[in-house]
Parts: sequence; C-alpha cells; structure tokens
Amino acid sequence: MSVYTVKVEESRPETGEKPSAGPVYRCIYAKNALMEMPPELHSPWEFFSDSAKRNPRNPLLGRREIIDSKAGAYVWLTYGEAHDAALRMGSAIRSRGLNPGDRCGIYGSNCPEWIISMEACNSHAITYVPLYDTLGANAVEFIINHAEVSIAFVQENKIPAMLTCLPKCCSHLKTIVSFGEISSMQKKEAEDLGVSCFSWKEFSLLGSLDHELPSKQRTDVCTIMYTSGTTGEPKGVILTNEAIMAEVLSTDQILLETDKVGTEEDTYFSFLPLAHVYDQIIETYCIYKGSSIGFWRGDVRYLIEDIVELKPTIFCGVPRVYDRIYTGTMGKISLGGTLRKTLFQYAYNYKLGNLEKGLPQDKAAPLLDRLVFDKIKQALGGRVRLLLSGAAPLPRHVEEFLRVTCCCVLSQGYGLTESCGGCFTSIVNVFSMMGTVGVPMTTIEARLESVPELGYDALASVPRGEICLRGKTLFSGYHKRQDLTEEVLVDGWFHTGDIGEWQPNGAMKIIDRKKNIFKLSQGEYVAVENIESAYLQCPLVASIWVYGNSFESFIVAVVVPDQKALEDWAANNNQTGDFKTLCENTNARKYVLGELNSTGQKHKLRGFEILRAVHLEPNPFDIERDLITPTFKLKRPQLLKYYKDCIDQLYDEVKGKKQ
Repeated sequence: MSVYTVKVEESRPETGEKPSAGPVYRCIYAKNALMEMPPELHSPWEFFSDSAKRNPRNPLLGRREIIDSKAGAYVWLTYGEAHDAALRMGSAIRSRGLNPGDRCGIYGSNCPEWIISMEACNSHAITYVPLYDTLGANAVEFIINHAEVSIAFVQENKIPAMLTCLPKCCSHLKTIVSFGEISSMQKKEAEDLGVSCFSWKEFSLLGSLDHELPSKQRTDVCTIMYTSGTTGEPKGVILTNEAIMAEVLSTDQILLETDKVGTEEDTYFSFLPLAHVYDQIIETYCIYKGSSIGFWRGDVRYLIEDIVELKPTIFCGVPRVYDRIYTGTMGKISLGGTLRKTLFQYAYNYKLGNLEKGLPQDKAAPLLDRLVFDKIKQALGGRVRLLLSGAAPLPRHVEEFLRVTCCCVLSQGYGLTESCGGCFTSIVNVFSMMGTVGVPMTTIEARLESVPELGYDALASVPRGEICLRGKTLFSGYHKRQDLTEEVLVDGWFHTGDIGEWQPNGAMKIIDRKKNIFKLSQGEYVAVENIESAYLQCPLVASIWVYGNSFESFIVAVVVPDQKALEDWAANNNQTGDFKTLCENTNARKYVLGELNSTGQKHKLRGFEILRAVHLEPNPFDIERDLITPTFKLKRPQLLKYYKDCIDQLYDEVKGKKQ
C-alpha cells in the first residue's frame, strides 16, 4: 500500500479461537511513533485558561439577539468573560458539596451556557455527563441514575421534562440549575422531592472567582458520554482528559501537515448536538486555538439564515445537511434556464477534471470559482475555508459536488464515541480519497480482522474485515459494564463493529456493519431486530423485514401480512380480489402501514423508527429463495438483493410525496 499509511506490524494468521487479522497501519504523519502529548498538559481546562490569558478580549461564545421575536446580530461573550463565568459556576458547584470525580449532568441544546457548564466542570475535575432525550423516553432518567449525577444544568424549556422524571431519580440528583430562569412553581415542585433549583444568575452568585482549583491528572475521567446500545439501554463511554486532549492535538497536527490550523481569526458554527462527541471535540479544538463559536437558534427552519449571519470559516455537517445544500442548489440551477445550466456544467466539469489531476482546491479553477461558484459559497456565508463531514457516509455525488462548488477544502472522517470522535480522516486536497474516510489519525493504529461468517478476509488481495483500533484516543471502558467492555476491547484492540476495506492509497472505505444495527443519515442508530420484534406484535403481520441505510433518513419494510386478517379487512371494506391482488392494493398497504405504526407507537418506538412505507409480499420468506436460515433468521443481504427494486421504489415514493 502506498503513500498515506505505513505498516508497523505484520498480519496475524487464524488460530483456533481467533480469526486472522491484517497488518497494523499508522498514518504517514505518525510513521515513527504515535503523537506524544506535551508533558505540561493535564486537562482540557488548560486549553481554555491559556486561551483566555492570551486573548481575554477575543469573542468566544456568540448567539443572535432576539428583539420583538426577530433575530438580530450575533452578540458575543469574550474569552475573559466566559472564563470568569466558568470559574464562578465551578466554585458554585463545589458549594453544593460536589468534589473532584463527582458527576454533573448537562441537558439542553447548544448554547453558551452549555460550554460554560462544561468548562466549570473541567475547572474542578468534575466529570460532566451530557443528558439527551434522543436516546429514548426514559434515557435521561436512566443516565442520571446510572452515572449517579448529583447536579444538572438544564435548558429552560427542558425543565418540565426534567421535573417529570425527578421522582424516579432524586436519590442522586439534588440540584438543578436552569440555563435561564426557573419559576417559583417549578422550584416548589422540585423542593417537595428534596431537590434545590436555581436560575443561572442565582447559582452564579453562590460562586467566587478566587476558589482554589484542584490539581488535575490526565487519567481523570473528563466525561461519560452515553451512546445508544443495541439492547435498549444506553452505554456510558468513559473518556479521560488525556483521550480528549490527544484527539484535539491530533486534529491540530493533521491540519498543520495538510492544510491550515485554526486561529483567532476563525469562526465555527455550532449546531450539531454538543451531547455528541463530534461537535464537542471540534468546539474544544476552537477553544484551544482561540477561535470564536457562534450558536444556531435551535430551529432547523432558520439554519441557513443563521449561517449566513455568522459567516463561519469552519463548518461541520452531517450528510443530511449537505444533501439539503446539494438539492437546494441543483434545484436553483435547473430553474435558471439552458444557458446558465450549460455554463454551470462546463465550469463543473472543467474544475472536476483539474481536481482529478491533483490540483489543489484553490488552484483548480480560481476564475470559475469567482464567476460561477461564488454564489454557492455564499449559501454558507461566503467565508468557509474548511468543511468537515462525519456521523454517516457522505454520498459520493454530494461529496464531489461540495469539493467542486464550495470553493474550500472538505474532509470526510469516521469515528465513534469510543474513539473520541474522529479516528480516520481524509486528507484535504487528495482527491483520490473521495468516497473514503481517509487514514488513521496520528494517535491511532488500525488493522482489519477477518469476519469469516460474513465472508470478509483481512488477508485477501483486497483486504476487508472489521476495523480494529489501538491508541491514545480510545475510551477506558463502559461505565459499570465490564462485561460489555470485555466484548469489544480484546488484547488492547477496540473492535468497532464496522467493516472496512483498505484502498490502494492507504485510505479506508466503510462497506458494512458487523451486527444488525445501522445508522440513518442524520446519525441515529437503528437496532433493527428490536424494531422488528415490536412490529411483529401487530396481529396483521406474519413476518417483517425492516430496512434502512446511512444514505436515507427513514426506514421502510417488506411485510408478509397475515392472510386471514387481510381478507377480513377486505370483506369489511368492500375491497375485492384474492390475497395476491390485495397485497398490491394501495388501500391495503395504507391500512397495514397505519396499523404497524400504531403498534410501533404503543411500543414507544421513536420518530426515526416509525415506518414511512411498506411493500406487501403474499409469499412467506423461505429457504428456497435463500431469504431465511433453517432456524428462520432473516438473511439481510439476500433480502436486500431480492427486494432491491421494491426498496428503491418505496424510497422514491416517500420522497416524491415530499417534493
């Protein structure tokens, strides 16, 4: 393998109990050793306090001023002001009886208070635990109890939800602090359960600026981040100070080697959830480099408007957001008449050709960038110099479009909460990394392990297998779940559950998932067997195969209906025809979909687990067509092959309705 990775260890043959594993590779920028941490660094708090010392007057946290329910300009807190606010809040947390190592919850959407709460925890070596409800209805309550959270900072509009679950978690939780105000009614409701409530201002007054800060160790637990588990209960991923800092410094090293590092001149647009590791690492990186962070209003309808107002230089997105930009732009171009379309296509092909020849972004077609592509660049405010994409695979046509038209570099990465976010990243201006997640970060080594049961061989001429990681940015285990930790951490290697394929240039391509769990384009994980078992409770259904993938934001299904139940419905609703004909009947499909989804809602399935369309199949899934195993387990790859056209049609149908 050439160029961007180096082999540091040979492959391992198969032994009785262990499958074979391919060679171990490192990124070319860490060929002699993985990146070392400077000895003077102990905690992410130092990133923040150093930047505040260097640039106290620089803007750090910004949000739009709302006057008469209209959004105005961004208003900023400086590094100095945010630093003082975090010191006061940290001191106030200690006044409530918390000590280093105790746990503090943060519950709300991205805003300055979120970051100040996080830094307040960092200042006193208190472990912060993001709380978020997209993990399911009882997740907040589960996390508070499981992590033994004793204080929580909560967004004003999340306080009612917090009070609802309070009776079940007040044995640990003793203090609630609102990001804003809190009503006397709400205070009373909490106090009746023995929990004290404070507004942001009130709580701040409990702290002082001269509270002595404890010494901090790299091995201290910085955060416990909960991530969706296949079995229903979220898993608490333990990340130390060292892991978080190494990830931030590795990001800096890669940017230094391949593009430009962040500076005080940079502005980052914060809208991906701070409760996820991806956004949190990037914001910590911005704090380390003295950059500014502007927050969105929290409403997707105004997302583009907020971006245009902020004019960020660094933008992190997920495929769903980029897909929206792509469709919006292509829509405008197709309305622009033949001449404009032809001009755009000419410019596009010319620049694409130059990028494919290896010309860097700024030299591929500078004149056409100004004349043709500048309008597209303006959609993100006109100043973006770095686009990052993660959380799910970016469709190839969208990635190519962004690289050609956005007049800035784009890097697609791959990572997990367990690897502190990015463990692979594509190198900017290396066009041959299109469609891949690039090479290992400078703190990680990677190898593929064969998965014989799925036919993936890490020692084949095209090496394919489960991606395994070893290095400095890995988690320390799952909180209170040694059993789950031992399942995925074997001999120092973290088994990701994702199937990768090494490319000839050393980049990694993600091609499959080892277990029956997949990610939708908005980054939500779907544990498909759990959902199928919920839908099977519907009396109309004999069997069901649910399908989704990381290029789509919703799921669809092929359903074998119960013949008698469907025929009874037909008789009662004046629908005629035999069973096969009924399965093709639009009203029958609507009826089955409605019944399935009301069953799904009864079983508390979440929005993205609700089916958007179904295909009715009169013939049961059988061994003859290789659709099930002898023990009646679904053979998912074979089902997809067999029903591919139906699935494509279902997605087209739903999207057609939306347009």
